[in-house]
Amino acid sequence: MPDPGTIKNNKHLQLLGDRLHDNNLWHLNRHSAAGAFAVGLLCTWMPIPFQMLLAASLAIFFRVNLPLSMVLVWVTNPITMPPMFYFAYRLGSFLLDKPHHYQHFELSLSWLTNAMSTAGPPFLLGCGVLGLASAATGFMVIHGLWRWTVLRRWKRRRQNR
Repeated sequence: MPDPGTIKNNKHLQLLGDRLHDNNLWHLNRHSAAGAFAVGLLCTWMPIPFQMLLAASLAIFFRVNLPLSMVLVWVTNPITMPPMFYFAYRLGSFLLDKPHHYQHFELSLSWLTNAMSTAGPPFLLGCGVLGLASAATGFMVIHGLWRWTVLRRWKRRRQNR
């Protein structure tokens, strides 16, 4: 973790004011970890550049663990992105009841505009649905695992008395 004094004195980060000094941004607890998973997994499905900046902004806004939110965005990387986004496109096509089209790839602006006009809406819908589903699932799973771990430790303490 970076030194809090270094963060506080960084001239580029001073525009955020005291928001970066919120304990939930830097410490792990049940709520900050579960929220970080929700933010990170939501941003994972956003087909935009600079997903980490969006994850950081949402983590600060929702007061969840900042490093964990930003690390989870790397679920999408150059290896995982093609199958994930293809699945998002197929899901969007299914939800919109539109057949998916395979077009011959051509490196031109006209091909890109045509492909985005036909594949864009199903793709974006699929990304949105999968982002929301991943965020909700991640939040509930981490929240549940954290609670289960704490209850299990309490039970062990009672048995050891």
